[in-house]
Amino acid sequence: MSLSHQSVPFVTLLFTSLTWTRLITYGSFLILTCFAVDIGTQPRYPKHIPRMGYQGSGWWSKVRNSFTYFTKHRSWIQQGYYKYGKQDVAFIAPASIARPDDVILPRSQIAWMMDQPDNVLSADKAHGKILHSSYNFLGHNLERDAFGSRAMHKYLARHLPALIPAIEDEANRAVQDVLGSDTENWKSVNIWQLWLSIVPRITNRLLIGEPVCRNETFLGSMVAFVDDVVRNSFLLNMFPLVVHPLVGRLLALPNWIHWRKADSFISDLIKQRLHDMTQKQLGDPTYADWTPPEDFITWDIRLAFTEQNRFELDPNIVSKRILPIEFAAIHTTALTGQSWMLDLLTTPPEAKVLDTLRDELLAQKPLPSKSIVGDSSSYSGSWNKSALISLVRVDSSIRESQRLSNFAATLVERQVVSPDGLYNPTLGWVIPQGAFVTVNLEGTHHDDDLYPEARSYDPWRYSRPREAWEDEKKKREAERGANGKKSDDEVKEEARTRGLGMVTTSDAHLAFGHGRHACPGRFFVAHELKLIMAAILLNYDLKMIDHRPQPQWFGGTIIPPLDACVEIRRRKDAL
Repeated sequence: MSLSHQSVPFVTLLFTSLTWTRLITYGSFLILTCFAVDIGTQPRYPKHIPRMGYQGSGWWSKVRNSFTYFTKHRSWIQQGYYKYGKQDVAFIAPASIARPDDVILPRSQIAWMMDQPDNVLSADKAHGKILHSSYNFLGHNLERDAFGSRAMHKYLARHLPALIPAIEDEANRAVQDVLGSDTENWKSVNIWQLWLSIVPRITNRLLIGEPVCRNETFLGSMVAFVDDVVRNSFLLNMFPLVVHPLVGRLLALPNWIHWRKADSFISDLIKQRLHDMTQKQLGDPTYADWTPPEDFITWDIRLAFTEQNRFELDPNIVSKRILPIEFAAIHTTALTGQSWMLDLLTTPPEAKVLDTLRDELLAQKPLPSKSIVGDSSSYSGSWNKSALISLVRVDSSIRESQRLSNFAATLVERQVVSPDGLYNPTLGWVIPQGAFVTVNLEGTHHDDDLYPEARSYDPWRYSRPREAWEDEKKKREAERGANGKKSDDEVKEEARTRGLGMVTTSDAHLAFGHGRHACPGRFFVAHELKLIMAAILLNYDLKMIDHRPQPQWFGGTIIPPLDACVEIRRRKDAL
C-alpha cells in the first residue's frame, strides 16, 4: 500500500509538469537526436570526390543541404554536369536527410556501371529504398524479391504482339468515353485528367483483363494507391530512419485501404486462375483444351510454378505483386503522355505537327480487310506490331518529349551492396556499402553537344535520320542488286538509325533507364502511347496552346502542371 501511495503523486507530478512548451522541446530534442543518429550511420564518401551544395563533411552541412535539397536539387544536378560530369569527373549531390547522398557518375562511366554485378550494385535495393517499398507496397517479405518485375521481364515482350488488338480496343473505348462524340462544340479537357482516365484502363486490360479494367471503383482505388506511394515516398524523406518503422506504417494505412478495396474486385479472379492453372498443371483432362489468358496474373502464377515458389502462389501475394506494376505503369506513363501532348500542342502552328502525325497514322494504319465466319462477315483494320513500328514520326515525337521534358533529374539508381564497397579503377576511388550511385539524366538530355538546340522541342529529331537512311538504303539496294552484299558502313549505319527508336536505351538517352535493368514495360508503353494518340488524332481536332505550362520541382519530385487544358472536338469524319 505504501508503494502505491508513493507512486500516485509521482505519476500526477509527471503529467502535470508536461506543458506544451516542454513537449515541443522534448519532441524536438528527440527528432534532432534521431537525425544525428541517421547522419552518423550513413556511408562516408572519399573527400576528394567533389560535392555540390554547402561544403563540408560535418553534420551541420548535411542538415543545411538536406533542407536546401527540396529547392536546389535540380540546379545542383545541372551545375554538377557542366562543372564535373563533362570533365569525366563524378560528383556528390546532396539528398534528403533520411538517405545517403548520391554519387553522380559521368557519362563515360555508365558502361562500367552497367557491367557491375547485382551483388555489388543493386537496382532492386536502390528502388526499394527510394520508394520505401516495405511500407508502400505492403510488406517486408515482398521487398526481398522483385518477383512481379521478373515476371514482366520474362513474359511481356514475347506475348505483346498478340495483345495489341486488346490494347487498341481499350484505347479506343477509353478515349471515346472520356472525350465523347460531340462534333459541333469544343470541349475544354484537363490534360492530366485525360491521361489519368485513359492509362489505368489500358494498363489493367494488360494486367487483369476485362471487365475489371473498366470498373471505376477498382480504377479509382488503384490510382489512389499510386498517389499514396508518391506522397509517402516524399514525406518519409523528411523523417529520420529511426522513426520509419512507426511513421512508415502510419503513412501506409491508406495504401492498405486502397489495396483492400481494389483486391475485392480481383481476389476471386486470382483464386479461380490459381485453381485452373493448378488443375492444368496436374493434367486434369477437363482442362486439356483450356489455356489461361495472357495477362500479368497468369505470368505471375506461371513463374511461381516454374520456380516451384509456394509463397508466390498465395492469392494475396499475387494481388500485392500487381501494385508496383500499377505504380510504374500508371504514374510514369501518365506523366509521359501529358508532357508529350503539351510539347506537341505548343509547337508553332505553321509547322502543322499534328497534321503531319495524323497523315502518318492514316498512311500506316492497316486497311480494313473482310473476314467471313459462317454466314456473317466483318471488316477489321486493326493495328499490328509492324504497322506500329512503321510510325517513325510518332515514335520520334515521343522520344524527343522524353528527352526534353524529363520527370527526373537523375535515373538508373543503384545502391552499393558489397561489403567491400565499390571500386572504380578509372576514377580511383572506393565508396562504401550503402552508398547510392546514379547518372545525370538532366544534364545529358539537355547537352547541346549531344543534341543541337537541346532546350527546344524538335519532334522530328530522330525520324529525320531514320527516313533519310531508308531513302539511301533503297538507293544502294537498287545500285547493287538484290543479291549484293551490304558494306560494313551500311551495317553500322543501319544499326545506328535503328537505335533511334523510343524503346532503345543508350548512355545519352535514359528515359527508360539503361542496361539489363531497363524498364521491361517500355515496349508495351510505346504501343500504348501510339494507340492512344491514334485514337485521339484520327477522331478529334485539338486547338494549339500559346505557351507550354511548366512543371514544378520539389527535391527529386516533379509536380506536373495539373491545371493545363486543351480544347477538343470530335471530327465529323472520325473513323
